[in-house]
Amino acid sequence: MSKSCDFHTKLIQGLLQPAAWPASVTAISHIETHISTVLLTGDYAYKIKKPVDLGFLDFSSLARRKHFCEEEIRLNSRLAPQIYLDVVPVTGTADQPRIGGLGPAIEYAVKMRQFEPDALLSNHPELLTIERMDQLARIVAAFHSHIAVADSDQPFGTIPAIFAPMEENFAQARKLVDQADDQQRLDQLEQWSRAQLESLQDLLTQRRTGGFIRECHGDMHLGNIALVDDEILIFDGLEFAPALRWIDTISEIAFLIMDLQEKGKADLAQRFLNSYLAITGDYEGLRLLRFYQLYRAMVRVKVDLIRLQQPGLSSADQAAVQADYRAYLTLAEGYTRKTTPALIITHGLSGSGKSTVVMSLLGTLSAIQLRSDIERKRLAGLAAGSDSGSGLHQGIYSPQMTAETYRRLKELAAIAIKAGFVAVVDATFLKHDDRQPFYALAQQLDVPFLILDFQLPEAVLRQRIEQRLAAGGDPSEAHQAVLDAQLVTQEPLTASEEALSIRVTPEKSDCAAEVLCRLRSSALSQVPWMSGGAT
Repeated sequence: MSKSCDFHTKLIQGLLQPAAWPASVTAISHIETHISTVLLTGDYAYKIKKPVDLGFLDFSSLARRKHFCEEEIRLNSRLAPQIYLDVVPVTGTADQPRIGGLGPAIEYAVKMRQFEPDALLSNHPELLTIERMDQLARIVAAFHSHIAVADSDQPFGTIPAIFAPMEENFAQARKLVDQADDQQRLDQLEQWSRAQLESLQDLLTQRRTGGFIRECHGDMHLGNIALVDDEILIFDGLEFAPALRWIDTISEIAFLIMDLQEKGKADLAQRFLNSYLAITGDYEGLRLLRFYQLYRAMVRVKVDLIRLQQPGLSSADQAAVQADYRAYLTLAEGYTRKTTPALIITHGLSGSGKSTVVMSLLGTLSAIQLRSDIERKRLAGLAAGSDSGSGLHQGIYSPQMTAETYRRLKELAAIAIKAGFVAVVDATFLKHDDRQPFYALAQQLDVPFLILDFQLPEAVLRQRIEQRLAAGGDPSEAHQAVLDAQLVTQEPLTASEEALSIRVTPEKSDCAAEVLCRLRSSALSQVPWMSGGAT
């Protein structure tokens, strides 16, 4: 053991004694990570960085540890100001330390409000719900919209800067595994990552010039998210390496999505992704998602391998970390496999429940919902829940704006499909001429095409519209006059369209199994499309 590590061990032993604390502190416990020791006192927690140099972080000197304590306060105050309080000096000696006190500092600690370990979402996946995924998406999207953007003269977001930590992960992981099979698996994952980097270079460069490289949290996974006082709290942002937090915002959410998937919560991962994209409109980032998800899985592999080298791990802890490492390695391999994208459109009058049913399908299909009500307002520079003040066939609902909305939905569908997802375009599609370009797109991209045909009694539609308007907050602004016009001008599905459709009614709204079956049918996309009006 080095002298610095020996000092840290002795210091922690001293800080576990009541004499090191104010009289109000009577019980002290601690938690060890591979880079820090956290002392728990009841009301407050004190994090002390270990004097280690792991290559990707360097806490080897007191001055560096002080600096990174201050950075931890600065960075985490953006998302958790109520938790991160101050940098506190440790005085005295390693044998007889004192939190605070007089004299020169021998160490520094980050003082935080303490919360229960049970609050961590990683420990309690049952706390994860659809509603909390939507809330989390709003928090992360708002955070990303306000944080600093990398300047063009900074190296962050360049191709070398993107791949350097990925390459380092593989190199460090190889040193810590001795099985030939694991070495081969790591080689294959690195080869895939290099191939993706080559094919994505143009897009990665565009992301940098487009302002998507920002000073992010950097370590946003379930172990760093807690539920405190029934509020979502994102903490423990990455302070020690600027290059690991000045990253693409898609890389940031890739970590959380990957972690949800590893915990068996693929449906919630898809809900979070869709909620985030609906807010930000960053659908182009989908093309990078699997590339960054593999990187994030490899981060977890590396961390687990480092933990396995720590002395003092019990047999049970070793087994748990080993299982964790294996799970993340397998997950990483899953991101290299070919996906089966498809294109689905909805067809139905306002109030027919299209958005509700589509949202219920997202996790089952690994789908991206593209909602006309949201994208129409985005094109107009309006927030999804805002009131446009437009009359029937006027303003953002003019024929020209409607045509532009469908064009944009087609562009987004192509992006999602090329990224490997099932694109579900959520719009009324009451005109044959609006539906036909999407069928043509599916043919062009050689993916299955399906129509979800929503059929409800007029009385039910009117009731739902009134209820939605009374509740407020929905992106749709459809009212009774809109429905009146739709009933007169709608064009029913043709016979060829019906052959490509699944009917959705109040009695048959759970259509996930049938959708999956139809999408898997190799003959689905072979049904010929007939010209407009044919029956």
